[in-house]
Amino acid sequence: MIEEVILVDKEDREIGLMEKMQAHREAKLHRAFSVFLMNDKGEVLLQQRAVDKYHCGGMWTNACCSHPRAGEALQDAVDRRLQEEMGIACDTKWVYSFVYRADVGQGLFEHEFDHVFFGRFSDKPKPDANEVSAWEYVSIDDLQQDVAVNPSKYTPWFKIILAEVIDKGILAKVA
Repeated sequence: MIEEVILVDKEDREIGLMEKMQAHREAKLHRAFSVFLMNDKGEVLLQQRAVDKYHCGGMWTNACCSHPRAGEALQDAVDRRLQEEMGIACDTKWVYSFVYRADVGQGLFEHEFDHVFFGRFSDKPKPDANEVSAWEYVSIDDLQQDVAVNPSKYTPWFKIILAEVIDKGILAKVA
């Protein structure tokens, strides 16, 4: 099955579909989502992307991130990918959206209209080894410190979202 992404304009209006790798090579703006999960201690669940992912392999990031399919409601896509990637079923809620563009190496770019969701989950995930190499819960303070000292360990979108949710006080509201 050819995996496609939904191309959008800067207002998140759909303007077409494109094969996922082509969209990443051509830096086409497309719809995406990122899921942050926090446990009862206020720690953030991180995943380490599988080393052989098509980009950012081995880097640490938020609990789940992906793209909705054509005709798929955003919340349904979040629920589907959270289950597929991390073996997690939990309630999530949209918090905000932003647009970013990042060179992720190997001639690929992320240019996404990214919808950020938050949820609560305190159990152990059951990740798909093809997607995730490792996972851990990390306190916000430890995470901020490590991102500052070791920024190359983390995905570009994760660093953007983390800074924004801290600056906007979103983490304090959802923690």
